[in-house]
Amino acid sequence: NAKVCGDAWVYGNARVYGNAEVCDNAKVCDNAKVCGDAWVYGNARVYGNAEVCDNAKVCDNAKVCGDAWVYGNARVYGDAEVFQTDHILVAGPIGSRDAFTTFYKGADNKIYVSCGCFNGSIDEFINKVKQRHGSNRYAAAYNAAVELARLTVGLTL
Repeated sequence: NAKVCGDAWVYGNARVYGNAEVCDNAKVCDNAKVCGDAWVYGNARVYGNAEVCDNAKVCDNAKVCGDAWVYGNARVYGDAEVFQTDHILVAGPIGSRDAFTTFYKGADNKIYVSCGCFNGSIDEFINKVKQRHGSNRYAAAYNAAVELARLTVGLTL
């Protein structure tokens, strides 16, 4: 049931299967895999030995490559560059929505966050959490996830 549509390309030894979709100008190549209910769209690139599976979404100008795996309910947007597994952290279910929050390395070597309809820098996320939740238990959970992301998302120093 997989779909490749629009101007998307899948080539090399790449595989798209299950209910996965690759659309728009997205490219999947080399030995990459897109499977399950995953979506790759926009100008996103998935290559190398990378895998995007389950309900994960990769879009905009995001790149997932090398030996990186993006899976579960992860959302990788913007100019993200996930080259290895420690470039991404998915926390959840968490917060007032009991949903998943994704922290990932951006092309500018900073951490970005995708949480519900929010997509922006980790500092913008902290401010949004403070505005929305003040100091309640949801804020505490999100802030703990932020600290974990700062410790685990691999950035080039």
